[in-house]
Amino acid sequence: MTHNTAVRKVLVSVVLMLMVALGSVQAQQESYANVVEALEADGGFETFLSLLDAVDVGDVLTGNLTFTVFAPTDAALAELPEYLVDYLMSDLPILERLLSYHVVPGTYTLAEILAEETLISFEGGSLSVNGDIRRINGADLLGSALESENGTVFPVDSVMVPEIDLPPVDAFVNFDSILTSGSSTVRPLTDRMKELFELEGFSGEIVVEETGTNVGLERFCVNAETDIANASRPIRDSEIEACISNGRDPIGFFVAVDALAVVVSQENDFLDNITIEDLARVFTGEYTSWSEVDASYPDETIQTFSPGDDSGTFVYFVDSVIQSGLELESDAADEAIISSETIQFSEDDNVLVTGVESSPYAIGYFGYAYFIANQDRLRTINIEGITPNEGTAESGEYPLSRPLFIYSSPDVMRAKPQVAEFIKFYIDNVRDQLGIDEGQIGYFPVNQDVLNLDRLEWLAALQSE
Repeated sequence: MTHNTAVRKVLVSVVLMLMVALGSVQAQQESYANVVEALEADGGFETFLSLLDAVDVGDVLTGNLTFTVFAPTDAALAELPEYLVDYLMSDLPILERLLSYHVVPGTYTLAEILAEETLISFEGGSLSVNGDIRRINGADLLGSALESENGTVFPVDSVMVPEIDLPPVDAFVNFDSILTSGSSTVRPLTDRMKELFELEGFSGEIVVEETGTNVGLERFCVNAETDIANASRPIRDSEIEACISNGRDPIGFFVAVDALAVVVSQENDFLDNITIEDLARVFTGEYTSWSEVDASYPDETIQTFSPGDDSGTFVYFVDSVIQSGLELESDAADEAIISSETIQFSEDDNVLVTGVESSPYAIGYFGYAYFIANQDRLRTINIEGITPNEGTAESGEYPLSRPLFIYSSPDVMRAKPQVAEFIKFYIDNVRDQLGIDEGQIGYFPVNQDVLNLDRLEWLAALQSE
């Protein structure tokens, strides 16, 4: 065999290998005629596709126009309660609006999307874009785009909801009483909505009891004695089961976002930031002196202040800080903080404020609204380098941001029209009361998708049987 022959054989082999490789790449990059085919081929959008089949939007997406589709994954749509999906399937005009809200005419690249402030949807409503965190309205962009000949699909992690209008509030529906109970964190907001509803014309008694989230949900689900439960955490599966066993299918209205404030005295001049792990070690008593957190800190005994274990704030802190920071199971995390010898518990946030204020070596935590009310006495510290504020809380960037809810059920809302009207008034007016300006409650508004989802759930609750 000559040298040239050997070279030719090597080149032929290389060409054949390249042809096989290119064929493989082309197979992986199969061209789809339209965005619906791309969604079908992916396999992760079966629920979205089934909803498209119920209305004309799917036909539009297979036509000659070009589109950019923000498609909720199956996991995202699985978060919707079954009764809400049933309601959407029974009201096809609203379903069509919702699906069209996820579609933008024309084809956009990711870079083009992130460079925009707003996009106009096929439904006609605007979608706000936060390019810094890859977010459309309240939905995060996930993974890679799916390409087709008539457009592009971007997977998103939640459902986006167009503007939903509820019927006008009737504060004079009747003047029967309304009983609410639960979270001390949510109480200031429910108190404010009570006052405003009374100014609207409601003259029945509205009772707002502060019992802690756990007890509030117990009174609503187990005892079935209250109309609304105020909660600073999502309802648990066991509580849902208790509700259902008492003929109450709980429905949660997400009304605000709280940034859990970790606070120190104004006299503390050394602590500006702390990690989740170190915060966990401080509150479980593993660190008893500030110098153990950082050698440059004073060699002084740490004093810790915490809400009691009936509080949803406590439950959230244990889950997000103790369990996460120390990689403990739930029961072990509870035991670790409860058994700490350096901690003082109170269900009264004012007691916590006074305790932290009393020493430059004390540290505590509670809802952001209580910090705002006492910011002349205390200051917040950053967590993992992130400052609590409206932007970082709403986006979830701040590690200790959390949702605030009011819970009721369709049967209660149908049997007691005054409760339904109060909840409608609450979700239609709550955003105006939120913020840190004078006269506002120190929590942050939910995004428009969440607020409109609340409205959809209200409509579904009144329709369900």
